[in-house]
Amino acid sequence: MAKTSKIMKQRKREDIVERFDERRLQYKKDSVNPHLSQEERNAAMNRLQALPRDASPTRLRNRDSTDGRPRGYLRKFGLSRITMRELAHRGELPGVTKSSW
Repeated sequence: MAKTSKIMKQRKREDIVERFDERRLQYKKDSVNPHLSQEERNAAMNRLQALPRDASPTRLRNRDSTDGRPRGYLRKFGLSRITMRELAHRGELPGVTKSSW
């Protein structure tokens, strides 16, 4: 189980990324648009850099949806490898069966 503070910080980052998403995309487009003047592109880059640091989606971390574990995350299930294994053994993941050969 991850610390509650880390989980809450991640949720706060997700909110900030969502809030600034459209502005960030527009500034990025404007900063590389060849049809704009150099001054306009520089202004767009300055506005992009003035956004909060947590507005960048690269600052997000994939975490287990049940306990917030950051390592061993499986995208297909949204779970960590440990939680996924426990749920699969109990038969609570539809379509997942234990393999044997």
